[in-house]
Amino acid sequence: MGKEQIIHPEKIDNSRWRVLKRGAMHTDGIVYASAEMLPKIQQDQSLKQVANVACLPGIVGSSLAMPDIHWGYGFPIGGVAAFDMDEGVISPGGVGYDINCGVRLFRTGLQRDDIVRDIPSLIEGLFANIPSGIGSARKDLKLGGKDYEAVLKRGATWAAEKGFGSRNDLLHIEDQGCIAGADPTVVSDKAFERGRPQLGTLGSGNHFVEIGYIDQVCDEQAARMLGLSLGAIVVTVHTGSRGFGYQVCDDTIKIMLKASQKYGFNLPDKQLCCAPINSPEGKRYLGAMTCAANYAFANRQIIGHWVRQTFEQVLGASQRELRMELVYDVCHNIAKIEKHTVGGQEQKVCVHRKGATRAFPPGHPLVPDAYKQCGQPVLIPGDMGRCSYVLVGTEQAMQETFGSTCHGAGRAMSRHQAKKASRGRAIARELEDKGIYVRAAGRATLAEEMPEAYKDVSAVVDVVDSAGVGKKVVKLKPLGVIKG
Repeated sequence: MGKEQIIHPEKIDNSRWRVLKRGAMHTDGIVYASAEMLPKIQQDQSLKQVANVACLPGIVGSSLAMPDIHWGYGFPIGGVAAFDMDEGVISPGGVGYDINCGVRLFRTGLQRDDIVRDIPSLIEGLFANIPSGIGSARKDLKLGGKDYEAVLKRGATWAAEKGFGSRNDLLHIEDQGCIAGADPTVVSDKAFERGRPQLGTLGSGNHFVEIGYIDQVCDEQAARMLGLSLGAIVVTVHTGSRGFGYQVCDDTIKIMLKASQKYGFNLPDKQLCCAPINSPEGKRYLGAMTCAANYAFANRQIIGHWVRQTFEQVLGASQRELRMELVYDVCHNIAKIEKHTVGGQEQKVCVHRKGATRAFPPGHPLVPDAYKQCGQPVLIPGDMGRCSYVLVGTEQAMQETFGSTCHGAGRAMSRHQAKKASRGRAIARELEDKGIYVRAAGRATLAEEMPEAYKDVSAVVDVVDSAGVGKKVVKLKPLGVIKG
């Protein structure tokens, strides 16, 4: 990329950088990053995308990007932007193809030393019980037409009522696992066909189920409120809305390309195609996107149930003995209608979080009662060879980022680059030498997802922690992983 295309943001402090408003931009861009991260960020077009988002009609506040920022479709991955309900727009590029890709975390009553020898058996059991990868399907989960519609309207609530986990789980899921406003009538037949066999399956690429342990406690009080203690075994599930969400996005982009012309939007990038939030096209996308978000909540709820069953089978222990309880489940790719303070006034806005996590503070009405005093749990997975983190939301995030923070490590290499860099290496053996047992649908997945393909999640988390838009609680280390 030519030098003339490199954006040089202005330093605000050690954690924040400003992309100055110019040209068609309605506002500045604010990027959360360290000085060490910036040269890598400047190597792709993600900062240009931050500037492009600032050109969209009705944007309020700044065009924001988290330290896991990298190039995406339209919006950068790691991007956050809020829009006025009357003057603003909604854009599928601000959510992404994997609608409600998200993470859930289970705590257990087990200690690392209790089960370290059982990790290979547990991973093999998880791999056998949870279909993984492109085209995977669970043969024994059949959805009739009424069930399918109920999944799209009721999300994890449907799954819990069908015996996948319990209703108590719902109290520990963002929006209790069901977002209102789903409209199955606007979903295409192709999306229905793609999604029907994939409920209860793990996506390909960076999606995973990971058994880990708590390696470090950074905030004793918050950790205690979350039920997390040093050395305890935890399980993380990362997946989304599978082919259903992808098709909803794909279908909508075609509609939004026409809508952008219809409403006379002069966009710097056609990938930012959008429509007014309250227009027929905007309402149609919200209805379909919500269906996909609820599908993803149900998907993770079902997989979570099979995780619990696998632990019972392999360890020969009851749920009472395992004490495997849901800590939280969060969205990473979503657009939400929320109340925020803008210019000193509370108003409803549409917040796009694409590769970003909601991080609401203590006392917020949408934080579960169990976590009212510490703030909403924020789950930040890293790569399969290093570590992950649990954070909690903060008042600073509410003031600066519409209650948002980072969502993971962020890619440092494209999948093609990672495959090239891994030639001649045995990634599974390298990880096993570190004490991490890995099972994947194919060798190509391991190559694309090798640890070096990602930024160091510790550096990412340090930025949001120092900026005050997330607070570190515990650090997790992996022991075993299944990849899609």
